[in-house]
Amino acid sequence: MSKKILVTGANGFIGKNLVWNLKNAGYEDIYLYTHTSTDEELEAYTKDCDFVFHLAGVNRPKEVTEFFDGNTQLTQKIVSFLEKNKNFAPVLLSSSTQAGLNNDYGASKRGAEEAVFVYGKENDVPVYVYRLPNVFGKWCRPNYNSVVATFCNNIAAGLPIQVNDANTELHLVYIDDVVDQFIRCMEKGIKFPAGEFVTFPLTRIYEKKLGDIAELIRSFKESRKNLSVADMNDEFTSKLYSTYLSYIPEDEFSYPLEMHVDSRGSFTEFLRTNGQGQVSVNVAHPGITKGQHWHNSKNEKYLVVKGKGLIQMRKLGTDKVIEYHVTGEKFEVIDIPTGYTHNIINEGDEDLVTVMWANEPFNPEKPDTYMLPVVPE
Repeated sequence: MSKKILVTGANGFIGKNLVWNLKNAGYEDIYLYTHTSTDEELEAYTKDCDFVFHLAGVNRPKEVTEFFDGNTQLTQKIVSFLEKNKNFAPVLLSSSTQAGLNNDYGASKRGAEEAVFVYGKENDVPVYVYRLPNVFGKWCRPNYNSVVATFCNNIAAGLPIQVNDANTELHLVYIDDVVDQFIRCMEKGIKFPAGEFVTFPLTRIYEKKLGDIAELIRSFKESRKNLSVADMNDEFTSKLYSTYLSYIPEDEFSYPLEMHVDSRGSFTEFLRTNGQGQVSVNVAHPGITKGQHWHNSKNEKYLVVKGKGLIQMRKLGTDKVIEYHVTGEKFEVIDIPTGYTHNIINEGDEDLVTVMWANEPFNPEKPDTYMLPVVPE
């Protein structure tokens, strides 16, 4: 796309996510302003950019004066360069809900907001000021200013976390939702009264207690041991899990599974879900028959991914044997109905590998599995 875009704070958490997704959307002319860029570069970028994403800012300075240098004054510099170059490009400012607080950081963010509002009013230019709550997602710096990033990083690495008040309520937005709205704002504009803040749809702001967030992240770590899958139907849980995965140490991406091995082959549980069943991998050596049982309510799906096999089923109380020849060269799912005794036979010269799904995780106290040959002896 031909639009030229200036992104300040391009190496920061929000900036990095925005830049990569601008590229995904087909934008190629992106001016990247970072903490190492010069005023000369910034002035050059403002000469012909078509839109400004102003994301740069300071929130953890060594000196209080850095708040105003990195927030208010930098913003004033950007709009003055745009006016000097007579390039009245729209500006989107990433501010903070703390701009409403009576502290140095809040005052410096309010100063930045005012500079953008004045620029928009005096030059009749669309401007957008987002007072963001806590933003979470991949690439956020831990042990800095995001408790979610810190919890994800420390729990993933086996480090302690500190929860001072488990009932503290956070207002959170997810980085992908932020970036999507930013890009949509640039492409389509958002009609908003001049001098007012842009807000997120309430459906995209999550109100969560600090203790609940910590426990949920701990459950993600434990899921490698108990093979559980988080509730991906819940938007916040799904987004938090995606965030957590980005903090796993690079030498710990893999984790072992417990293989139940015997002379016939092996059986390994892969995933256990709450309400969506269990996935396992079954390996049978050549000539081996597995199964020979039936279920009252438990039902299964078989998918052979390697080798050649024969699946046999017989409805209880009948003599008819139903047969399906399966092979890893042609993926085909076989449903195993309730009330049918069934087996799977390796008919090939190599191991038969079958992915098996059951509608419920195995419960040793109520296995619902009864041995019975498919072909009566």
